[in-house]
Amino acid sequence: MVSELTRVEGLSLGWQTEIGFARFDGLVSERADCVVVRTPRNPLFYWGNCLILPKPPRDAELAHWLQRFEDEVGRFTPESGHVAIGFDASGPHEPLIQWAAAGFEIYATETLVLEAQAPRPQARPLDAGFHFRALDLTQGPDLQRALDLQCATMEAGFEPAGYRRHRERQLQRYAALQRAGRGHWFGIWQGDQLLADCGLFKVGEASTLGRFQHVGTHPAWRRRGLCTGLIAATLRHGFEQMGLQRLVMCADPEDVAIGIYESLGFQRESRTLSAQRRPPRDRADERL
Repeated sequence: MVSELTRVEGLSLGWQTEIGFARFDGLVSERADCVVVRTPRNPLFYWGNCLILPKPPRDAELAHWLQRFEDEVGRFTPESGHVAIGFDASGPHEPLIQWAAAGFEIYATETLVLEAQAPRPQARPLDAGFHFRALDLTQGPDLQRALDLQCATMEAGFEPAGYRRHRERQLQRYAALQRAGRGHWFGIWQGDQLLADCGLFKVGEASTLGRFQHVGTHPAWRRRGLCTGLIAATLRHGFEQMGLQRLVMCADPEDVAIGIYESLGFQRESRTLSAQRRPPRDRADERL
C-alpha cells in the first residue's frame, strides 16, 4: 500500500494544505482508493468530514461512493447529514450527471500561490479611519466579533443556528492554532467595529507554507478596498513576521475576489473539484 504521506503529497496543493489543517485537530486516514478526513469536534464542517480522491470519479460510480462515504464518514456525522467528496481536476473529467440529479452541487476551486520572492504590486493604502490589526481569538470579545461578522456574511441556503455553531467551532479551532503558534486571525477595523477578516496559518508546525482561511467582508462595506487592504497587510505579516516562504489561497474561479488576489501577485497553480450534497434543511444554490 502507498504510504499516507506519499498519497497526500500526490494531491494538489489545495488538498494538501486542507489536509494539513485536518492533521492539527482531526483524523486523516489513507485508504486504497482515497484519503478520509474527519473532524470529530465539528461534524457540521463539510470539508473537515469528507473523502478526497486522487482522480475524478465516474458518473456511474455514484452508489459506490455514497456507500464509501457512509462507511468512512457519514455514520460519524448524523448531526450534519451532508456528503462531501473532493477530487483533483488537472484535466477534463466525465460529467457527473447522475450526481447532479441526486442533489449534488459540483463546483471548482482555484488554488493560487504567492512566493516570498515574487514581485508584488503596491497595494493602495487604506482610507483614513480604517486600520489593520490581528485579533486574539483566545479572548471572548474578539472571537465574538469575528463570529458575528462571519454570520453576517453567511451565504444563502443555510440554517442560521447551525451555521453559527459551525463557524464558532471553526473559530475555536483557529484559536487553538493561534495558541500553538501557527498563525493569527486578522481584520480591518473602523474603531472597534470589525468590517473584514481572514486567517493565515502555517500548514505544519515548522512549515514555511501558509494558507489563508475564510476571507470575508461585511456586505455593507464591500467595494471600498477593504479586502485588498486586508490581504495585502496579512501577506506582508506572513512573509515578514511569520517567516513564511509560500502562501496559498483557495478561491471560487467565478468570484470577483479572485481578481483581487491576482492583483496582489497570486498565481493560479491548480484546480480542484468538489461534489457536495447538503441535507434537505440546507439545500439551495450556495455552499458551506
